[in-house]
Amino acid sequence: MKDKKIGFVGLGRMGGNMARCLKDKGYNVSALFDINQNVATELAVEIGSSAYATLAEVTANADIILTVVTNDKAMDAIFFGDDNLFIDAADRTFINCATLTPSVHTNLEAAAAKVGATCLEACMASSIPQARNGELFLMIGGQEADFLANKPLLDDLSKALHYVGAAGKASEVKALVNMVMNINTAALAEGLGIGDALGIDLKMLCDIFSQTGANSRVLETDAKDMIIRDHECYFSASHAAKDSGIALGLAAGKGIDAPLAQATFDQYTKLTEMGKGELDKSGIAELTFKGRSD
Repeated sequence: MKDKKIGFVGLGRMGGNMARCLKDKGYNVSALFDINQNVATELAVEIGSSAYATLAEVTANADIILTVVTNDKAMDAIFFGDDNLFIDAADRTFINCATLTPSVHTNLEAAAAKVGATCLEACMASSIPQARNGELFLMIGGQEADFLANKPLLDDLSKALHYVGAAGKASEVKALVNMVMNINTAALAEGLGIGDALGIDLKMLCDIFSQTGANSRVLETDAKDMIIRDHECYFSASHAAKDSGIALGLAAGKGIDAPLAQATFDQYTKLTEMGKGELDKSGIAELTFKGRSD
């Protein structure tokens, strides 16, 4: 696949590092676009690519376009706005990496087919270092034949690759992954916050958590940051709220109550409304440690 021209739309923490990764692995990263054109221009200089001012130019100058945008509204804009990626898009492949409402992916697949293009969803359960190093955990939705055709590129971006099923299914799985992760993060923040208020040594408490049923992946990734209040963003609180909201919508659609997901959504929404949505998800500890949110 290294004979294909690769484009990127959305060059933030994840998209920019994925572009760097593919460039390092010998791919022709030919077209870059970001809503902040300076970001695109700087990355183009760094990796020897071209930054474009319009989305249609990205489509014209790439065979495979990876999109890494923030939400449903942003995805709708890049595919259905006045300047969009579907202009003259025949024979193009779009690999869409954002966590979105599943119906967005099914609608995109149908719209792509009408212009002779292909869409895959590639949901990521990873963070910035993994994007840079080609070690993403990827869940893929779409036509299996399209997945297999693009598997070499997806393998070069990932260390774990799962074909989940039809369009929309990867987003469903990703929403549940993030829902459980967010619940675990909120629970850890509460446990540490209560422990702190009780005067318990928090290092000792984390050691005990790690050897008991209180253990979790977020204990490893977030506990220290919660304790020392280092909330440099790898996965933002506002994205946590968004993704928990998607999961709640899926649950409601099936008539299932999800009170833990709801409580977590409410916490991350509160943090965002306080103007702290760009903190890392570990920032939820600002709501649970005594005196921090005063």
